[in-house]
Amino acid sequence: MSNIPADLHYTKEHEWVAPTSTPLRIRVGITDYAQGALGDIVYVQMPKIGEAVVADKVCGEVESTKSVSEIFAPVTGTVVGINDALVNAPELINSDPYGAGWLVEIEVPSEPAGLLSAAEYGAITA
Repeated sequence: MSNIPADLHYTKEHEWVAPTSTPLRIRVGITDYAQGALGDIVYVQMPKIGEAVVADKVCGEVESTKSVSEIFAPVTGTVVGINDALVNAPELINSDPYGAGWLVEIEVPSEPAGLLSAAEYGAITA
């Protein structure tokens, strides 16, 4: 059973979305379920700061000892922060997917819509 924090929102592609202390700025990562399915993560490719991302479109990838998996943008917006710690320690995604293993921060034009609640996401991973 994977960890699905109730205070986050999710996508069907196994990304999570959390608000930050800055209005209209969200933090994104991959879920505990996704990191568990991938296995040991060895490399992460993320969009660059200033890059525009489009909801449901590929914006990066995660490479593990098992496979390479695409990261889909959960929202449309502009990348305003990346987790530099993942460059030298991509395994943080495995050990702390909802904390130190976050991927990017995206500035959005309005509050995100169309994301799944924890209960909805849990139903598709059950």
